[in-house]
Amino acid sequence: MAAALSQGLGETVGYAAVPPDVFRTFGFPGAEDLGNMFQFNTEFADSYCAARDLDTSRELHPGLLTFEQWVAENADKIPLD
Repeated sequence: MAAALSQGLGETVGYAAVPPDVFRTFGFPGAEDLGNMFQFNTEFADSYCAARDLDTSRELHPGLLTFEQWVAENADKIPLD
């Protein structure tokens, strides 16, 4: 994702992994829930991905974009300041 954003924005975007237990301490509304989601996605990636078939998603929404396509269409809406 960082590479796609870097290409689409024309600026280097870095990635910093934040462990779920650290994310839960950020203190904004929903931080704990997001930390739990990130932990689940990491620990049960196979089950999580198996329940989200990309071909089925594309059948339900033929206009579904790849992340790279989404960045290309939306890069001008992402504030860089």
